[in-house]
Amino acid sequence: MFEYALRGNRQYWVWLAILGGFIGVGFLCYLLQFNQGLGITGMSRDVTWGFYIAQFTFLVGVAASAVMVVLPCYLHNYKAFGKIAILGEFIAIASVTMCILFIMVDLGQPMRGVNIILHPSPTSLMFWDMIVLNGYLFLNLIISWVTLESERRAVAPPKWIKPVIYLSIPWAVSIHTVTAFLYSGLSARSFWMTAVLAPRFLASAFAAGPALLIIICLILRKLTKFDPGKEPIQTLAKIVAYAMAANFFFVLMEVFTAFYSAMPEHTVHFKYLFGGVEGASALTLWMWFSVMIGSISLILLIYPRTRIDETVLSISCVGVFISLWIDKGLAMVVAGFIPSPLGSFTEYAPTLPELLISLGIYAIGMFIVTALYKITLTVRKEI
Repeated sequence: MFEYALRGNRQYWVWLAILGGFIGVGFLCYLLQFNQGLGITGMSRDVTWGFYIAQFTFLVGVAASAVMVVLPCYLHNYKAFGKIAILGEFIAIASVTMCILFIMVDLGQPMRGVNIILHPSPTSLMFWDMIVLNGYLFLNLIISWVTLESERRAVAPPKWIKPVIYLSIPWAVSIHTVTAFLYSGLSARSFWMTAVLAPRFLASAFAAGPALLIIICLILRKLTKFDPGKEPIQTLAKIVAYAMAANFFFVLMEVFTAFYSAMPEHTVHFKYLFGGVEGASALTLWMWFSVMIGSISLILLIYPRTRIDETVLSISCVGVFISLWIDKGLAMVVAGFIPSPLGSFTEYAPTLPELLISLGIYAIGMFIVTALYKITLTVRKEI
């Protein structure tokens, strides 16, 4: 079926060429980083995780959210998700691939990643994060390809694939849970040291991922003959609304606990994010913007009349996605380092090479999604 990705109209090839250009620019910047080291990034002695790890954290959630269509479709036999289940799995494949790439560029020297394999340490959460990420990628590759091949041949999927699908459901939850444990297990970083971090990560994941899938489905409906139907889109919209509400609830729980206890080492991070401390306020406007568009989008998704309107729905899903990207893909990681355990405020901002490398990795993810969706839509068109 790979040959289907080599067929397409002019717009298809122009889009791939544009993505290829971004990938090329990102690769050239990565060669610069490989030669000069991580000194070309905005990271420092106090802020040792930056934009790369923030994107990894956000994309793990996007990948895990595939369970929101896989679970109802295969476990509860919800037929409405039949058309879009594989689309969610392909988003997961692209997202996990980007996660791995962001980790590799953050290591500086990619060969350092081999040490996790050569010298495994089961007591290290990094070891388990490698296991769950690569395992989830492998599971989704098998499930999506076997089910698509069965669909192309107009036969039922083989019986052995069902246990693999069932295994992928808890595995999806595990990838973001382990990622949350990477943060909450660091006792010196009080901003992350909370038991609610894993549920908060999952809630935001189950909002951002389905929101992205809705946006993609609406784009495909406009550009191609593929129509996922109104019922699955509206069901996904309800999932986004409930998950986003749960995410806000978990955030407010953390804010209440921090300020009611009045422990300075816990409140200072929130003060930095939403008001600035000692002249450090680089993320303040970003966070208020995130809260504003997240709240408006949530209201529009909860109210049935606005949720049914697909124009408003698409705008709301974009708002949810941007809001959660700011929260997890920008502020979550950086705020854990500001202030440092010694009380110093060293602000962080990604540099141009850092942003271009990240843009190149996102272009790789979009390239993968485009090729896989092209294969899927061609198969269904032939059927």
